[in-house]
Amino acid sequence: MTSLKDIAQQCGVSVATVSKALNGQLDIGEETRRKIRLKAEELGYTTNAAARALKTKRTYNIGVLFVDPTHGGLAHEFFSTVLDGIRTEAEQSGYDITFINCNIGRRETSYLQHCLYRGVDGVVIASADFKDPMVLELVNSSLPVVTLDHVFNDHISVVSDNIRGMEELVRHVIAKGHRRLAFIHGEKTSVTVNRLAGFHKTCEELGVPVRDEWIRESAYHDSKGCYRITKEILALGERPSCIFFPDDYSFVGGYNAIREAGLRLPEDISAVGYDGIPLSRIMSPVLTTWRQDTTGLGRTCAEKLIGLIERPKTAIFDRVVVKGSLQEGGTVAQL
Repeated sequence: MTSLKDIAQQCGVSVATVSKALNGQLDIGEETRRKIRLKAEELGYTTNAAARALKTKRTYNIGVLFVDPTHGGLAHEFFSTVLDGIRTEAEQSGYDITFINCNIGRRETSYLQHCLYRGVDGVVIASADFKDPMVLELVNSSLPVVTLDHVFNDHISVVSDNIRGMEELVRHVIAKGHRRLAFIHGEKTSVTVNRLAGFHKTCEELGVPVRDEWIRESAYHDSKGCYRITKEILALGERPSCIFFPDDYSFVGGYNAIREAGLRLPEDISAVGYDGIPLSRIMSPVLTTWRQDTTGLGRTCAEKLIGLIERPKTAIFDRVVVKGSLQEGGTVAQL
C-alpha cells in the first residue's frame, strides 16, 4: 500500500509537505500541491475521507447546479465538455462532484437545502435561470459560489468572451462582402445581451445597416425553433445574404429550412454558428463558427471555486474571461 513516505520520495519533498498538500493546507505553493496530488493519484494513494474531513472541516465535495431546459442532460453538445472540465479539475485537486437539484429522495427542497443536505463545500452554477428565487437564495448564502456566464456582484464569475466572439464573426462575414445580415439569437440572458451588443456595435462601426425584421429570437440548443424562424426569414421577400445562428446545434434546424427552400450553402445563402462543437466540424460544408473553450470554462470554474474554498481570505471576486477562437469553414461565400 502506498504511504505518504512513498509519495514524498517520488516528489523529492518531505512527508510533512505531502501531508499539507493532501490536506489542503495553505503554506505550500500551488504547483507543489498539484504535483503531489497528481503523484498520489498515479500511485493509487487514498486518504481516509472521514479523518480528512474531521481534520480540515471540509467534505472535499463540490456541488454542480446544471439546469437544462432542453433536457439534453449530460449529452448536451455544449455543456457536456464544460461539465467534464469541472470534473477533471476537481478530481485532480482531490474533490468529488455532486449534482444539485431540488429534490431529496421524493421530497421537494430548495437548491440550498440540497447543498446543505449533501454537505458540499461550494457550488459551481453551470446552467440555471439566474432570476430563479432558489438560485438567488443559493448565491446569497454563505456557501462559496462560482457562476458560469453570469455576473453577480461580490462573486467570482467565469465567462466566455461573447462580445469579442460575436465581433470577430461579424467582421469575418463582412470582410467576405456581406451586408445583409440576419441574426437569430437565443433567449434573453446575459450571454444573449452581450452577443447582441457585439453584433450591433460591429455592424455600426463598419457601416452595415441592421434590419429589425432580420433580428429574431429563438432559444439556445433548439433546432426546431431555428427551423421555423429560418423559414419565416426566408419568406420575407428579400432574403439576407448570411444568417447568424444562436449555436451550432440550432443551425441544424436552420440548414434543413434552407435546403427545403431549394437554396444551397454557401452558393445561395451563407450561415455561421456559435460554440464550435464537434458536430460543426463534420457537417458538409463545414460550419464557420466561433469555438468556445468549453473545457477551459469548466476547469476554470472548478479551479476558482476550490481556491475560494481553500483560501477564502485571498480570493479575488472578479470576472474571469476565457477566450475563444474563430473556426472558418465553408458556409460563408465570398461575394
